[in-house]
Amino acid sequence: MVMRREVAQRIDLAVLKPEASRDDVLKGCEEAKRWGVKSLVVLPCWLELIVRELEGSGVVPSTVIAFPFGAETTEVKVATAKWAVQVGAGELDMVMAIGRFKSGDDEYVCRDIAAVVEAAKSIRNGVIVKVILETGSLTDDEKRRAAQLVETAGADFVKTSTGFGLSGATVDDVRLLRQSVSERIGIKAAGGIRTWKQAKALLDAGADRLGTSSATAILSEVTE
Repeated sequence: MVMRREVAQRIDLAVLKPEASRDDVLKGCEEAKRWGVKSLVVLPCWLELIVRELEGSGVVPSTVIAFPFGAETTEVKVATAKWAVQVGAGELDMVMAIGRFKSGDDEYVCRDIAAVVEAAKSIRNGVIVKVILETGSLTDDEKRRAAQLVETAGADFVKTSTGFGLSGATVDDVRLLRQSVSERIGIKAAGGIRTWKQAKALLDAGADRLGTSSATAILSEVTE
């Protein structure tokens, strides 16, 4: 029997729409605490608010870096990462420099990720850094190569999608990513996950974490 609490601890609840208001973020905090999800992920402008609201709840406050395009310079990403960890973020979801990767500049991409990882962990040990590939924009060979760069750079998770790209998480992509990296690296599936059926399929395929704005809908379907 699948336990709801176990599933909740593999969910990152996302409140990342650009038009999300303060009330939307506060509702996200209440939803995250109600279900006991692993993390609540918000845009940087709301991070300080959720750090206060989630204090003592066990839910990890998280934010995004260079979201959703990955196009900021390394210096900007590093500065954002340091600020976020100092404010209280326990996990960071950064977007890979997609255009540089598509241009074949693997060295730049690896350095870019490694710089963010080093910056975050220099402020506080134990901070988790996830790297979003935006798999909908990549070929299968590119997905493999990108995932391996993430591991080489020292990040903790490889993540499929922002939820704002050409496509979201798929079972095939999760399987491919799981086969492309060692067991040290977690796999986070995100984008378009709205039902328990979808969530279970992705977990069964090898996802360690799910990113979704539909935690209530998913967890309501899970057997206690």
